[in-house]
Amino acid sequence: MPGIGAHNWQAVLALANQHEGVYPALGIHPYFLADFDVNHLQLLDEYLATEKDIVAVGEFGLDKAVDFPFEQQLQICKQQLLLAKQYDLPVILHCRKAHNELIQLLQQVKLPRGGVLHGFSGSSQLGMQYIKLGFKLGIGGVITYPRAAKTRQAVSELPLSSLLLETDSPDMPISGYQGGRNEPANITKVLQTLTKLRQEPEELIAKANLSSFVELFLS
Repeated sequence: MPGIGAHNWQAVLALANQHEGVYPALGIHPYFLADFDVNHLQLLDEYLATEKDIVAVGEFGLDKAVDFPFEQQLQICKQQLLLAKQYDLPVILHCRKAHNELIQLLQQVKLPRGGVLHGFSGSSQLGMQYIKLGFKLGIGGVITYPRAAKTRQAVSELPLSSLLLETDSPDMPISGYQGGRNEPANITKVLQTLTKLRQEPEELIAKANLSSFVELFLS
């Protein structure tokens, strides 16, 4: 369960503590940078040093559609990458309209644990750039939309071991449920769609997904 800013880190940690199988991650998401204070990076550092149940840094990243100076986004993103490297943790990344810049940052920092690019929506070529950097691709409701032809083609071609199913609940509803609240249970519909696109057994994909999750976050 990713955190998105200092205002919700305690809630994320509390939920993870209350529910078995919920693993916390903490980060500073670009959507919430209007509330950013430089002390939040120090606070994140302190949490990572003391909360041993944290499995990743995230969700954070770059977003050119956000009304916040992009140069500052770059610096805040880089600092979180460096914290992940310092604590030997994977990352959960958000990226919109800034893949070139994010890939350049990842090439500079060289994370030993890699991470996952949340909400992958792109070509096989873009996906392979992240995979070569040790990343997995978060595959969610976008592939349930027939109009997402490029992404649907990509997930049918890319290595299964590099795909990680997700829902982004309560956001990013699946096809047929636009305007409604997304739910974690809808991951089964994402799985069913991926099964059809790859023409592989559902059980094979489910097992590969669990292995990828354990490898990335629990190993």
